[in-house]
Parts: sequence; C-alpha cells; structure tokens
Amino acid sequence: MTNTAARLPAPQVAKRPTTKDYTFSRHYWAFSLPGTLLIGAVIVFPWAFTLWMSLHDWKVGGDHAFVGFANYVRLASDTRFLESVGRTFWFTLLAVIIPIVLGIWAAMMFHRNFPFRGTLRTIFVMPMMATPVAVALVWTMMFHPQLGVLNYLLSLVGIPPQLWVYHPNTVIPTLVMVEVWHWTPLVMLIVLGGLAALPTDPYDSALIDGASGWQMFRFITWPLILPYVMIALVIRTIDSLKVFDTIAVISQGGPGTASETLNYFLYLQAFQFYNIGYASAVVVIFFIIIIALSLLLLYLRQRSKWM
Repeated sequence: MTNTAARLPAPQVAKRPTTKDYTFSRHYWAFSLPGTLLIGAVIVFPWAFTLWMSLHDWKVGGDHAFVGFANYVRLASDTRFLESVGRTFWFTLLAVIIPIVLGIWAAMMFHRNFPFRGTLRTIFVMPMMATPVAVALVWTMMFHPQLGVLNYLLSLVGIPPQLWVYHPNTVIPTLVMVEVWHWTPLVMLIVLGGLAALPTDPYDSALIDGASGWQMFRFITWPLILPYVMIALVIRTIDSLKVFDTIAVISQGGPGTASETLNYFLYLQAFQFYNIGYASAVVVIFFIIIIALSLLLLYLRQRSKWM
C-alpha cells in the first residue's frame, strides 16, 4: 500500500498565468483603438463640445464669449423654461402610466385563447408600425374643430364639439391620447412575452386551493411579470421625456406655450432664436434629468426581480 502511494504522482498546483503568458497583450491596444476612437468621435466629443458651448454666449453667425455658468443661472430664473420642465413631467407621467395600464390589460386579454386571436393581435399592434410624423399628421386632421372626424363622432352621441389641441386646458391630454394609441402595443408585446414565459404549476395549485382570478393575478401573475413591466416603464419614460415629433407636427408647442415641453423649448432656442450657448445649457440640464430618471428606474427594475 505504501509502495503504491509512493508511485502516485504528486498533485500539481495550477500555475497562475502571468502577463508573459499573454503573447497578444502588447498588441491589444491596436485592436481596441478603432472602437475607442469611434466612441470618442460619436459620443464623447459631441458632449464635451456641448458642455463647452453651454459656457459661452453664442449666437449663430456671431462671435462667442465665455460667460461661465451665466446660462445656467439664467435658466434658473427663466419662467418659460421652468414651465416647460413641469409640462414635460406632466406629459411623461400621463404618457407612461396610461399605456402601462392599458398594455397590461391588453396582454392579459390576448394571452387567452379565443377565436381570431392572432388576427386581432396583429391589428392591435399595427399603430406601433407607423412613423411618429405620419401618425401625427393623421391625428391633426382628426382633431380639426370643424372638419375633424372626432367631433363628428361626438355629435352622433350628443356630445358638443371639442377644441382638442386648440385649447390650453386640453392640448396636453390630447397629445397624450396620441401617444397612448401609438405606443400601448409596445407595452402589450413586452408584457405578453413575460406572460408566455410564466410557469403553469402555480396556477394549477391556485385553482385547486380555490383562488379567484383576481387573487391569481395579484399574488402570482403580477410579481412574475413585474420585471417585464419595469422594462416597459423604462422604455416609455425615456421615449416620453424626449418626444418631439408629435408636438412639433400637431401643436407646435401651442396654443401659446401650453404644450411646449423641454425638448420643444430646446428646439426653439437652438433653431428659431439661434441661442446656441443657451440651448446647449438646456441640453446639459435635459441630459442630467434623463440620466437621473433612468438610473432611478433601473434601480427599481433591479429591485423588482426580488419582490
């Protein structure tokens, strides 16, 4: 026994690789350099240049002068800018919550088996395939107070005609209605994908225990699809914050400034008033807002995996 043990080879300890073992390490920079230069040219340089412009008083076609943080101080006291920020959050809140609720409801409906389910689901998804400008042009004709089809349909049921986007009190809800019609199918598809991946065993056990449909949704379906809902929430929030096409085509920020969101305010400062330095400061603030909200939503999405 001792002789057999003596003949066994000693266990070899794995040798930790060193930098000499990686013969490609000297030339690795040559492979990463093109990607690094591309990222710098496409992402880093534009943002650095925008930050630099925001520190200058710069008009298109004129000289620019360094003013430091004067543009940011001016933004803090600009009533039109502050109102556009509040209007942006109000628009985003409505354009996110309503599609999320309707999208979850539509996903629950289309998850069931019923005749012509595939055909109806295809029809429901069709609005999402159209471009935002085309959608906005169609809805602009529908919103016309005298010639629009919406007021005609309201007259059939005895409801007086509405001003839709031509009144300050109704312009934001009307624009939100367009966003809801356009992007609810996206939320439905995301949640429907989550429903298709759910296991069936918890539902079978719940049926045996006599659980109602609401109890199964509340305690089984909702916790399991919550990560998918959070994905839809992140996508819709970012899209709603930077919406431009719908507002530019339908209301042009009006009537007055009633639908002037932060993105449209930025467009006016840069391409209508030619205040490049001031517009660059708006871009920086807008970027900070989007990053802050995105990080918050991503954190909530990470937490939702364990709820």
